[in-house]
Amino acid sequence: MPANLINRTIIKELAAKAAGLDQDGGGARLKQVVNRLLNDLMVAIDDLDISMDEFWAGVGYLGEAAKANELGLIVPGLALEHFLDLRLDEAERRAGLAGGTARTIEGPLYVAGAPLARGEARLDDGTDEGEILFMEGQVFDMAGNPVAGAIVDVWHANSFGFYSFFGPPQSSYNLRRRIETDRDGRYRFRSIMPSGYGCPPGSNTETLLARMGRHGQRPAHIHFFVTAPGYRQLTTQINIDGDKYLHDDFAFGTRDDLIPPVERVSDAAEIHKAGLNKPFVRIGFDFRITIEVAGAPATVVQREHAVAA
Repeated sequence: MPANLINRTIIKELAAKAAGLDQDGGGARLKQVVNRLLNDLMVAIDDLDISMDEFWAGVGYLGEAAKANELGLIVPGLALEHFLDLRLDEAERRAGLAGGTARTIEGPLYVAGAPLARGEARLDDGTDEGEILFMEGQVFDMAGNPVAGAIVDVWHANSFGFYSFFGPPQSSYNLRRRIETDRDGRYRFRSIMPSGYGCPPGSNTETLLARMGRHGQRPAHIHFFVTAPGYRQLTTQINIDGDKYLHDDFAFGTRDDLIPPVERVSDAAEIHKAGLNKPFVRIGFDFRITIEVAGAPATVVQREHAVAA
């Protein structure tokens, strides 16, 4: 069929009626959003001459992706999660809140309720023979004062690219901890170096990306929520410098400010001092968090999370 068959007034009226704008009941905000999305989708169908086969293939794809619980992976893969971060960045800038540690995507693999430690923690259960990692730093406010009692909630993949509670079984809360900073705002943990991961082979996400000529690989990274009373929650992650996909992340999570130096320590004296018998990796990274301000856009996102069994 040719494109642009339908008068835009007809589309506008149809979308408004479908969204219930001519009805008294219902929620005004929901109506507003549905009306806009329906109108834009109908215009796109008409502009692009999307066929019925193409339309229903798309509906079927979304249904299969939802049944496989992959929508949380598709959203970052289509840059939508990164786009939401960009909007929040700009809203904060306009509210005078710019300057803290850069945020980036949460991703779909967070699990609440990790064990809480004070000052430092060991994240791994000792079964992974990957490189040993020590990571430490401080949490500061925007004036450079350390924030005592902040919670650094950290999670990452193992050396094979798998997260606990997802993929092959791991011990409960392996590579997941919450660390309360000490009086100087310090946190420290021992873990193993994570590996990047790819979308599950044959998954809906991988299929979609391949059809667009894209890959589904992420660089190695470590996720964080940083919270403290009176401060805005920071959602971020660091990426491991030198990774093949560092600047080619299918989820658009890499930000230049979040690539700290990676120090590989092989000096015998340093190894002995760390209580080890083999080389290890050291990463330092400080977080800067901003104070909460009335009327500023929320940074705590209400979204579905996996639940620990």
